[in-house]
Amino acid sequence: MLGEGKSLIDLHCHILPEVDDGAKHMTESLEMARKAVDEGITAIIATPHHKHEKYDNEGEIIRKRVKELQEALNKEGILLQISSGQEVRLYGELLQDYENGSVIPLNNSSYILIEFPSNHVPRFAEQLIFDLQMKGLTPIIAHPERNTEIVQNPDILYKLVKKGAIAQVTAGSLTGRFGKKIQKFSFDLIDARLVHVVASDAHNVKNRAFYMQKAFHVLGKEFGTDGVYYFQENAEYIFRNETLYKEHPERVKRKKFLGLF
Repeated sequence: MLGEGKSLIDLHCHILPEVDDGAKHMTESLEMARKAVDEGITAIIATPHHKHEKYDNEGEIIRKRVKELQEALNKEGILLQISSGQEVRLYGELLQDYENGSVIPLNNSSYILIEFPSNHVPRFAEQLIFDLQMKGLTPIIAHPERNTEIVQNPDILYKLVKKGAIAQVTAGSLTGRFGKKIQKFSFDLIDARLVHVVASDAHNVKNRAFYMQKAFHVLGKEFGTDGVYYFQENAEYIFRNETLYKEHPERVKRKKFLGLF
């Protein structure tokens, strides 16, 4: 269920070959691209991991790889636009590295995709997110529904969103690919106005695929046409470097999630 006449933009995808735990080679990247087009996706921001435990992918490298992938797509006649971005693991020197160009925003916008370690939120996160905003950047928190500490204490995300961050839920979380509990938590985050955009976080076409069509179908069933349009339009606003619409965030009651993990 997609908004009529709306394009589908994927803001978080590991489609670049040979840079992280996403596509292993160009053939797999092309396979992912064909699957994306089948799902109705017209543009992808390639967001390889940066400052991850295993992966460093600086801006200059990513832009070069994006250009190579776009040329390969054009040669194959695959109608898909690829833009540059990163999924940046939060770290102390992030601002300095943004200034020198090794950390890059999504599609040359003022939006920057950040991730926390899967099991906790760094204690300096709130201050660094504030500092990013002082530089004119809007931090997008990647897949908070899969962060153990946020699941146990959703108030952490509430405080960050209330102070200006936005958050991205994974399509596979909405469809139940990560289990019913994460799916339920994702719905509760949406109910509380704590997530603002859906993206695939696709790594391949097998166990970590796009699931975007199915996710929007689920959104339509759970939240109606308005919910579908809200998430589609926000992805377009981010892609075009426009201000997205944010509803007033609410707290999620922690008691709902005791014993989730």
